[in-house]
Amino acid sequence: MAMGIVWTALVLVSLVFAALTGRLDDTAKAALDGAGSAVKLCVSLAGAICLWSGVMELMRRSGLLAGLTKLLRPLLTRLFPSAKKSSGTADALALNVSANLLGLGNAATPAGIRAARLLADGDTATDELCRLVVLNTASIQLIPLTVCVLRAEAGAARPFDILPAVWLSSVCALAVGLGAERLMRKKRR
Repeated sequence: MAMGIVWTALVLVSLVFAALTGRLDDTAKAALDGAGSAVKLCVSLAGAICLWSGVMELMRRSGLLAGLTKLLRPLLTRLFPSAKKSSGTADALALNVSANLLGLGNAATPAGIRAARLLADGDTATDELCRLVVLNTASIQLIPLTVCVLRAEAGAARPFDILPAVWLSSVCALAVGLGAERLMRKKRR
């Protein structure tokens, strides 16, 4: 609601200043050009998200996800001890982590929500649920697909040349996030 008010105010202020400066036609043209660019970008992103979401579904149906879950299980059960008790939790966590590794935040969301529901204790956020939120927020991305698609749409000659910087920054962000989560957990107790 508050963001709607902010955006409405910004549009109204822009229109008032455009009218006062005699640039209402330029403002209208820029708004229409921006809307067209936004639609083009959304279609490009939707295509990439559909492709990788399909890959994730194929992984699940072919059994590759089960293999990935088995591969990630030692790490996931260390971070989320309750995943040892429930294979559904481990599967949801593995799907969420693998989608985040591929930079597919949108594809990771349903699995993340499922894992969050399984990790929650009623209406109370458990330590593991907080850890999941940190892991999703500062996830390591091997292939930052959304950013690369945006770079390609903006005309970058090599949209994937940012990979080393993304890897380093996401590892640092995850380390700091998990460290902060651990510090806050100890402080709370």
